[in-house]
Amino acid sequence: MSTGTTYLRKDGRWETRVSLGVVDGKRQTKSFYGRTKEEAEGKMMAEVMNGMSFQITGLTVKALCMEWLSVNSHRVKVSTQANYMTKFEKHILPYFGDKMCYEITSKTVYGFIQAKLDEGLSAGYVSNILVLLKTVFKYAQKEYHILNPFDNVIMPKSTKSETRLLTKKEQKKLKEYLKSNVNTATLGISLAISMGLRIGEICGLTWQDIDFKCRTLTVRRTVQRIRVKGEAKKTKIVILPPKSKSSFREIPIPTSVFAMLKNLRSTPEHYILSDSTEPKEPRMMYYDYVEILKELGLPSVKFHSLRHAAASNAIEAGFDVKTLSEVLGHSRIEMTMNLYVHSNMDRKRKLMDKLDIDT
Repeated sequence: MSTGTTYLRKDGRWETRVSLGVVDGKRQTKSFYGRTKEEAEGKMMAEVMNGMSFQITGLTVKALCMEWLSVNSHRVKVSTQANYMTKFEKHILPYFGDKMCYEITSKTVYGFIQAKLDEGLSAGYVSNILVLLKTVFKYAQKEYHILNPFDNVIMPKSTKSETRLLTKKEQKKLKEYLKSNVNTATLGISLAISMGLRIGEICGLTWQDIDFKCRTLTVRRTVQRIRVKGEAKKTKIVILPPKSKSSFREIPIPTSVFAMLKNLRSTPEHYILSDSTEPKEPRMMYYDYVEILKELGLPSVKFHSLRHAAASNAIEAGFDVKTLSEVLGHSRIEMTMNLYVHSNMDRKRKLMDKLDIDT
């Protein structure tokens, strides 16, 4: 590997470009970037000092992706593996699949980003795809000493969209309906808006998960529909452990929800929503929810927004963030604050009034 050529780019960054040789008549290079000349050259030298001698492999991107998926299959949940496979087949392989790994450059990647944004994908979702690809090439970089063209790629900038929540008035209307119409569908919605449970967690609850003596609920599993490996259009229902270690949790049950549970109590081994040994799938729970919103003349908001509403209501009720984070099953309180705590204008006004010069 040569020592490289360093120059100032038009965008103001310094670039050190190293020649790796010629393959099929095409010169292959590796670039290192920095805010200064010394930084760019330092990055290049750091890899040289680490003994990294870049090579060119005959792997196609498709072969690399399938190898990485196979190697990591034992480390991830079935649902996560299905998610990876969906991203590979729908987005990555149609664009990169037949290309050789050494043909992928940052320019190629930026072309992919623009193509996906033009298709209408959100910047956040495109970034998720790129993170997966970067991980795959990081594996190849370690195993085959090939270049990782994603190292210097700038992710598309995403804007955080505000989740539409039911207003206090709309929530009150929904809660009154839930209390006066006790059945498995309304129970599922109550568990979401009062306890912040995810839809898959609700579908995964059995009566054994309810401790009627201690008035607690334990989340032990989640229900998901995932694609069948090797079948492009075939899916199946799977029952899995909770999303993460922190998602496995025990939660005290609010009084009104506990009354609903006592009223519907059934066979211990049965799932709560289906009252059978087979769970109700999240899609059917969602359909029930949509129908109830229509019946009440309420706006069509996502089922997951009930979890957001539960978190925001908890903060207004005086929950400390640590307690709320544990109730929601988060490993970090930052996640709770960034994703689920919403502040409306009425709350802001009340808090700002406390800063008034007359107080």
